Amino acid sequence: MKILIVEPRQRPRRADIPHTLRDMQQTVGGYIEIIHPFDDPVALVCDEEGKLKGYEPNRAIAGKDIIVGTFFLAGIDEEDLTDLSDALTEKYDALFKSPQVFVRSPRGILVLGEDGTQEFIRC
Repeated sequence: MKILIVEPRQRPRRADIPHTLRDMQQTVGGYIEIIHPFDDPVALVCDEEGKLKGYEPNRAIAGKDIIVGTFFLAGIDEEDLTDLSDALTEKYDALFKSPQVFVRSPRGILVLGEDGTQEFIRC
């Protein structure tokens, strides 16, 4: 399965992993959680216990949440994960290209992008 892997403090990278639960769990470091935070047919797959395990913050998603630890993006067909298309790989590679730094503040968490972007996430 063709995916886009996003690790903390790293630029995304393309990978091809076997389409098995074991390989997906190995990629994210634990039990998988699949979320759909985007309008595109894209699944974000992460470790469902990442925050409990204290994984490092990785990327802010839509100004609402912070994904921790390594995650990957895959395509979605009717009932399963599938290859991420070349067009969507390019789109999300560009979206996540800049690693982020997270700083606690009285207003919430300040998210600083390598490209100079800043946003607050209230929590």
